[in-house]
Amino acid sequence: MLNKIPKVLSPEIVKFLMEMGHGDEVLICDANYPAKTNGNIVLRADGVSSVELLKGVLEVLPLDGYSDYQGILMEVVPGDPPAPEVWKEYEETIVKSFPNAKIKKIERQKFYDYSKTCLGIIQSGEERLYGNLIIRKGVVK
Repeated sequence: MLNKIPKVLSPEIVKFLMEMGHGDEVLICDANYPAKTNGNIVLRADGVSSVELLKGVLEVLPLDGYSDYQGILMEVVPGDPPAPEVWKEYEETIVKSFPNAKIKKIERQKFYDYSKTCLGIIQSGEERLYGNLIIRKGVVK
């Protein structure tokens, strides 16, 4: 155990976050996301909501201020509810640590393809739809 490491971050997740470099991206995804299909490195955080996981990650990982975006969401498929509640919680959480954060959305299949370029995927226990967020690591100061 270490001081100041959020309890929702397993030793494997902490190691992974420490190995990330500036500009590397990680997907925090919901329990339904096809993580093994779309990622070479998949770490699990069963029983932890994606928002709680994001809060823990942002305690130790800065977001990229040099990029034109700090997060990416999957666009809602036509016919699904327009603005998932989890998105509001993501935005509120990100803005607390990065007040000028910009979050963009990309089409569902493009999101799946894009997630393959992430350094890794952390799969949460989130059961709400569209609980998927890619974040870009910034510079540790």
